Amino acid sequence: MPEPACRIDVWLWRARFFKTRALAAAVADAGRIRVTRREGTASRIDKASRTVRSGDSLIFVHTGRLYAIKVQAVGERRGPPSEAQALYEVLGDESASAIDNAASSLTNTPAPARALSPPFAPVSPRVKR
Repeated sequence: MPEPACRIDVWLWRARFFKTRALAAAVADAGRIRVTRREGTASRIDKASRTVRSGDSLIFVHTGRLYAIKVQAVGERRGPPSEAQALYEVLGDESASAIDNAASSLTNTPAPARALSPPFAPVSPRVKR
């Protein structure tokens, strides 16, 4: 019998990291979640439909905090917070402030310089304003 698996967006919603599945799916589709499988293979999640199983480790940034967690169970529903906390284990022995400092250094990096473009596209002389 295959081990139960769950879509990453559904699992993040069930574990109460995101208020809606749509927000969880947007983060997954943007490639902002890194997963390390039990077998030791690491990859970046690029689709919300990718699955997670118990034993997988996830790393992602959300609301300015860096989360490093290990999936304990996939869950059956989005239950109360006590049930949601049983779905994962926080990894690392770092304090919450150290994790927050690391997250702020990741999110506060300056954007790469871009070529300047005009504030609006040129308008045809035939277009009335």
